[in-house]
Amino acid sequence: MKLFDGGRAPNPRRVRVFLAEKGLEVPLVPVDMGALEHRKQPVSSRNPLQRLPVLELDDGTVITESVAICRYFEELHPEPALFGRGALGKALVEMWQRRMELNLLSCVTAAFRHIHPAMKDWEIPQIPEWGEANKPKAVGFLKLLDDELANREFVAGEAYSIADITGLIAIDFMKPARIKVPEDCANVLRWHQAISSRPSAAA
Repeated sequence: MKLFDGGRAPNPRRVRVFLAEKGLEVPLVPVDMGALEHRKQPVSSRNPLQRLPVLELDDGTVITESVAICRYFEELHPEPALFGRGALGKALVEMWQRRMELNLLSCVTAAFRHIHPAMKDWEIPQIPEWGEANKPKAVGFLKLLDDELANREFVAGEAYSIADITGLIAIDFMKPARIKVPEDCANVLRWHQAISSRPSAAA
């Protein structure tokens, strides 16, 4: 088994944080995304979309997409449960995971990819107006999230989950995307500080 990893890029990091929470070690194959190595044969032959991370199992089976890889490890190692417990708990984690992904991480990523000069050869066509349009979307969602976090410790309830990991990755990626967390989002800032202090956040 080996995991083709893209360093500080959001989705590869999401899997590494998940594995760290599980206490799992998977051999990493570093891929220099800055040098566009993810577009070369070792990755593209395994994932035609040329995206990371890519998990290759011992029998040669390939799994792509960060949450799919996390689900695979959740099934093999169910503790600690990071996709929720029971019908309701799992549904709430899925709901918030999707919300964090679609309304926060995707918006932050769009802002970065369509505005940052380093992305001009990646995002073709690069549309700065679309990048700018996504900034207020991310901020608006954070205000909604702030209201939710007034009454609980973690995004999807009282237990840390994949939804928190996605949120951590998204907010950390706001810095290169040049988006600031509003100062009045005290609950978001409290939550982000708490999950950033977990050892897994350094993965």
